[in-house]
Amino acid sequence: MTIRPDILEVYPLERPPDCSITIPGSKSITNRALILAALAKGKCTLRGALWADDTQVMVDSLQKLGFSVRVLPDPQEGCNRIIEVGGRGGEIPAAKAELFVGNAGTAARFLTALVCLGRGEYRITGDTRMCERPMGDLFAALGISHTHLPVTIQARGQRPGRVTVSAKDSTQFASALLLTGHDVQLTEQDEPGGYIEMTRRMIREFRPHYSIEPDMSSASYFLAAQFITGGDIRITGWPPSSLQIDADMPRYLPPPLAVSRRSDLGDSVMALAICALFGPQPMKLAGAERMREQECDRISAMVAEFKKVGAGVEEHEDGFTVWPARPGQLHGADIETYKDHRMAMSFAVLGLKVPGIRIIDPGCVSKTFPNFFEKLDQLRKF
Repeated sequence: MTIRPDILEVYPLERPPDCSITIPGSKSITNRALILAALAKGKCTLRGALWADDTQVMVDSLQKLGFSVRVLPDPQEGCNRIIEVGGRGGEIPAAKAELFVGNAGTAARFLTALVCLGRGEYRITGDTRMCERPMGDLFAALGISHTHLPVTIQARGQRPGRVTVSAKDSTQFASALLLTGHDVQLTEQDEPGGYIEMTRRMIREFRPHYSIEPDMSSASYFLAAQFITGGDIRITGWPPSSLQIDADMPRYLPPPLAVSRRSDLGDSVMALAICALFGPQPMKLAGAERMREQECDRISAMVAEFKKVGAGVEEHEDGFTVWPARPGQLHGADIETYKDHRMAMSFAVLGLKVPGIRIIDPGCVSKTFPNFFEKLDQLRKF
């Protein structure tokens, strides 16, 4: 485990990078695959699985629920693992368990739906921020009278049925229900190529031996680094037909006049906003209401930290507008990360171009990309 300082300065690159980078596995795909493997019959082997905070809490929870889960090193990537799961065909082995999910939204939502298939008492809780994040629509669909974590579920072997849920507040609600076999009717549609479509496609394509793609949201920081430094950064193992909406980010470089978090890209919009500081025109991010309910209020947080470094930015209810910076306009600052891994990684990329960027609590990247700063240092090697 890497021990990081409380504040980490990121220094500008001396010259444009020319290198290849391996990106750890997708968090979204890993946690979906873990649930599908647990519900399958017999052993499933997941290769290229992300090993970070959000996936570790999922593995820990499955083990507490009585599933056999074996974790082996992955020789291709230090932050990946080969994970073997003994599926129980829809049975939840343990009749009682207490599950802690940290601030992992996928783990919280997916495990809630999973334990309803069991018979027994299951308590699910998380950290302070996770207990503030919305859960009410999912609870309602499952017949649970509650709105937020923590929750104690008295499960009686619920069988999957037809449920109605909106994709407006969180696509994870619908995905949780789909993964556990429910017939999901959406009152508000998911973005094309989005996370609900990812879930449906994984259910169709899942096999006992399943390979997990590199995380395209994590790759977005290196695409952004390439854009703002003028370098050549090659992402190893880029999937030819990705499950992830953020694989579309190259289509949005240079940044356009407008981009939607709802219909165009996923979490990579944060890296794209950094690119917009060096783009040809202002960029308006819209359709991003969900960002206010994630690890932090990402809209307000991005706006606050943009202002710290001297950027031109204006906040909107569903996003913000950022303007290209004039020469010499941007300057260093201590960047508050709000315990949000994506805030840390986005502004670390800015530090490759702007002197004096210091990241507060850089260790928060362990949520999805524990060796991010080591990968960032690879851009300095020739």
